[in-house]
Amino acid sequence: MTSFELRAADPSDAPRIALWMSQPHIARWWHQGWSVERWAQEIEQQSAGEHSTPYLVAVDGEEFAYVELYRVRHDRLAEYYAYGEDDWGVHVAIGDVTRVGQGLGRELLRSLAAVVLQADPGCSQVVAEPDIENIPSVRAFAAAGFVQRGELQLPEKTALLMVRTRAVQGGMTCTT
Repeated sequence: MTSFELRAADPSDAPRIALWMSQPHIARWWHQGWSVERWAQEIEQQSAGEHSTPYLVAVDGEEFAYVELYRVRHDRLAEYYAYGEDDWGVHVAIGDVTRVGQGLGRELLRSLAAVVLQADPGCSQVVAEPDIENIPSVRAFAAAGFVQRGELQLPEKTALLMVRTRAVQGGMTCTT
């Protein structure tokens, strides 16, 4: 069982996030290879609003991933499927390239979904919309208990709507 440490990102994390987002394995899918200054603004805006919250994730004391948890009702994704009022969405980027391909993504996704579902009794599902061509991401979501619920044509990509419900039980833990 893997334990993850999740902490809210703040503008001082912008250099690390900007570096991660500029790496090819992330830039191809996120399209947010922004400057440090732009990331600092983004983190500040997210932290001040109701839409999403940015986090950094650590395992074994080392930060390796960037996560955004968001309320679907406040997101553009709400325009693309019949969402539940309390649905949560998740975006994950494993920034530390040395951690890619080790199964941490699926464990992290499983843990995040379990923590969100436990923390919000009104939430019946956690969703994601990976690019249909991002096979490693789609596989990680599936391995974490997310089920494909169809394709979505978003402005910048064709995505798969991936849904994790309360019926899926995960054995991972996530500490905050």
